Formats: sequence, C-alpha cells, structure tokens
Amino acid sequence: MSQTESATPSASGPLPAGAGADGKESGPRQRSVRVVMGGLLIAMLLAMLDNMIVGTAMPTIVGELGGLDHLAWVVTAYTLATAASTPIWGKLGDMYGRKGIFLTSIVLFLIGSAASGAAQSMDQLIAFRAFQGLGAGGLMVGVMAIIGELIPPRERGKYQGMIAGVMAIAMIGGPLVGGSITDNWGWRWSFYINLPIGAVALAVVTTVLHLPKKRSQGRIDYLGGALLTVSITSLVLLTTWGGTEYAWGSVQIIGLLVIGLATLAAFVWSQTRAPEPIMPLRIFRNANFSLISVVGFLVGFTMFGAMTFLPLYQQTVQGASATNSGLLLLPMLLAMMAVSMVAGRVTTSTGRYKIFPIVGGGLITVGLVLLSTMGVHTTRFTSGLYMAVLGAGMGFIMQITMLIAQNSVEMRDIGVGSSSATLFRTIGGSFGVSLFGALFSHKVQHSMESAPGGAAAMKGGAQLDPATIAKFPADLKDAYFHAVSSGTHTVFLWGAIVSVLGFVAAWFLVETPLRGGPGAKPAAASEPEDEPLLADAL
Repeated sequence: MSQTESATPSASGPLPAGAGADGKESGPRQRSVRVVMGGLLIAMLLAMLDNMIVGTAMPTIVGELGGLDHLAWVVTAYTLATAASTPIWGKLGDMYGRKGIFLTSIVLFLIGSAASGAAQSMDQLIAFRAFQGLGAGGLMVGVMAIIGELIPPRERGKYQGMIAGVMAIAMIGGPLVGGSITDNWGWRWSFYINLPIGAVALAVVTTVLHLPKKRSQGRIDYLGGALLTVSITSLVLLTTWGGTEYAWGSVQIIGLLVIGLATLAAFVWSQTRAPEPIMPLRIFRNANFSLISVVGFLVGFTMFGAMTFLPLYQQTVQGASATNSGLLLLPMLLAMMAVSMVAGRVTTSTGRYKIFPIVGGGLITVGLVLLSTMGVHTTRFTSGLYMAVLGAGMGFIMQITMLIAQNSVEMRDIGVGSSSATLFRTIGGSFGVSLFGALFSHKVQHSMESAPGGAAAMKGGAQLDPATIAKFPADLKDAYFHAVSSGTHTVFLWGAIVSVLGFVAAWFLVETPLRGGPGAKPAAASEPEDEPLLADAL
C-alpha cells in the first residue's frame, strides 16, 4: 500500500482499517479520527485566538513597555512571519512528513508565546512575536494538510462544522477572553495562556496521530524560499503602510511595489528550475486549483476587509461596547457555522460541491450590498440580519475552497496545495483591509470637511476613539456618525463589486469526483507505508 493510498482511500484502492465497503469511516477508526481532529482543532484555535486576545491587551502592554510609535509592529511582525513561512511549512510537510513538521511548528509557537510573555521591552516583544509568527505559519497549513491526508475529500464535509465552530469561538471569545485575562491576571498571561492549550494539542497529536514517515532525497529550495519571503514581505508591508505610514505615491511604497513584483517574477522563474520547488507550478495547471485560488483571494479581499469595519460601525454609530466586540459578529458567525455544517453534510452524502461556491459568492455579494445600505438610524436587529446573509455566504464558501484546492492536486502536493490556498486568502485579506481602509479614511475625511469644526476634529485621523467622540458637540458628533456611515457604505459597496468577480469565477469550476467516493480516481503512489495512519484511540 502506498503512502497516499493509506492517507486517502479511494474507491479502487485499499481501504484503511475500520472502513466500510463504501470507503466511509466506521467503528474504531471513525472514533480515532475524531480524537485526532480534537487535537488538530485545538492547534487551529491557538493560531486564530492569539491575535484577538493580544489585540485586547495592547493598550495595557503599551502602558507598561512604552513604545507607542512601534505598536503596529507587534501585529505586523507576527503577520509577516506567518504569511512568509506558510508556503515553506507546507513544502516541508510534503518532503519530510507532516506529523514531525506540524509538531515542530507547535513547539516554535509555544516558545514564541513564552518569550513574548516574558518580554521586557517593546523591541523584545516585536522580535518574539515574529518568532511566534513563524510557528503560527505552520499551524493552520499543518492542520489543513493533515486533514487532507487523513480524511478523503468525500468524507471531509462532515468535519466542516467543527472547523467553522473553532473560527466562531476564536472570533467571539477572543476579545472577551483577552479582556478578562488582562484585567485579572495581567497582559503577560495573554501569551502564557497558549502554553497549557498547546501542551494538550501536543499530547493528543503525539500519541494518537501516526502518519507515514518520509525521507526526501531532494534539497530544500532555499532560493525559492528567500525570494518568496522577500516578495510576500514587500507586498504585505505595502498594503500595511500604504496610505497610513506613507502616501501611496511615496518613494517607499513605490519601492516596495517594485521589489515585491520583481522578486515575485524571480520566484516564478526559480520554481521552473528547482528540483523540489516551494510552490511547484504544476499545481496551477489544474484549472480548478487556479480558479479556486482566485476565488480564495477575492473572498479574503472582501471578507476580511468588510469584517474590519463592521465592529467599527457598530461601536461608533450604534454605540456598542468595544469590550464585547466579538458578540457584535454573532449573527454572522452563527450563520456561517450552521451553513458550513449543512454544506459539509450535503457534500459528504452526495459528492456535489460546485453549487456551494456559486451560492456562497452570490450571498456574499448580496450581504455586502445590504450592509452598504446601513445608516445612522439602522437598528442592531437590521444590521444583524444583513450580517447573517453575509455569514451564510461565507459558510457556503470558506471550507469548500480548501476542499476543492486539496482535491485538485496530487497527494504528494497536498501540503503546498493547502499552503497556497491559505496564502492567497491571507494576501487577499491584507490587500482588502488596506485598500478598504484607504477608501474609508478618504470618505470620512471628505465628509467631515463640510461640517463646522470637522476639519480640526479630524486631525487625529478618521478612526477616533469613543472617549474623544463623546466630547464632541452634538452637531459635530452627528456629523461624524454620518461620515462613518458614509465610509462604511463605500467600503461595503466596493466589496460587493469585487465579490462579483469571485461569483463569476466559481461558475467556471468543473465538478470532478472527490477522492474517497464513487467514481474517484486512485491517488498516485509514492513511497511504501511505514505505519498505520492512526493509533487506536480506544
């Protein structure tokens, strides 16, 4: 039995122990898979929860360590390291085995967490956050790649609800947990809290998960890794600094654009020459993979960009508490989780999936159009209904994009396929937040200039804190609320326009049979199996 056959059973290949005649999981194996999934989801929770907990603690951190002018780098260093390392982690898993590489990423993340909690200066915290980000880059792609190797795409839908649930827990609970930890235990525990959670993930994955060992004879593509890192770093810094630290037409931003594009071109060229490329170009020969990469980029662009401004609108215009900001997104997240579970079950039972990115793209567009109609007097109930529409669209498309990406590559490329899909969504989100932020700021500034005293009030920027807004005279406060409503209208409307492109791209997907179901082709053989996929968890 080959590695890939043991990882992903097909209709024509051998079945794993405990599988039924139809290739579906049954008995002890199914329970073992669920135990492993528990460890994987805990690791995913680590990666998703961290930034949201730390974000709540940032004011306290600055108060103790100082360095307000370097505050943005605490987040930027983490984001850059995560984005740049994601493709490399995926390739290392393909070359040397997923379990060992995944455990290494967890250990690095925990070391970075402990060091960040012990930081004595802002410079130290930034450096340790970058180290923590290196580990985080392997967490998400490691989880997705292991799921891709462990569970055939036809059966994977039933676990989508678990993944969506973890996302909802992180986004809702992160700010609440972060605020509570900071108030009661101190900001350092915002990082230390990762240690016991990570220890549980390490214990479960180490004892229960057994994947085939690999010993690649190829060399790591150092040149490709370096070029990709420089390109991603330049593009992320461009979107982070553009319109904030530096003007869009400044030498710094133009320079970053030139460096980013030049190193990207050099990276593509290097991938045609490297024996073991970081991102083999053969994966893009599959039309489905290329299309779903575009869809993922556009979904990240619109979704993360739009979600950034939902709490801002509700906290500013609707007067919601910033402490409970995670709860503001509850209608969207619950809708996303419920729809994701339904879509996953339907995919598992029927093997059909093309309809979901189409419907999801359409609902995201409709949801963004509805959100663009919100004004000063829109009630929270109404905005909650609009968010539920957006969340339903996200539920149809979020996990399906990864499933399609993994089903479109050979098993030997499941790591780079997963990391590439994750990277495109991450880069899309970075571009979306930056460009939508520029649109929002310009619109708010322009609207306030026509209000008496508005120009002077906006010297602090387009996004003012609630304490400052509370001191405004009634007329100026009302003008600012209208300006923010106008800004969010512009953001959501442009988001809807961009999301139409993803909706159109989804129509061109070809519904090929999912591996592990009737009509699926067996995975290509690679190396002999060294050990069973799962230890018996019972």
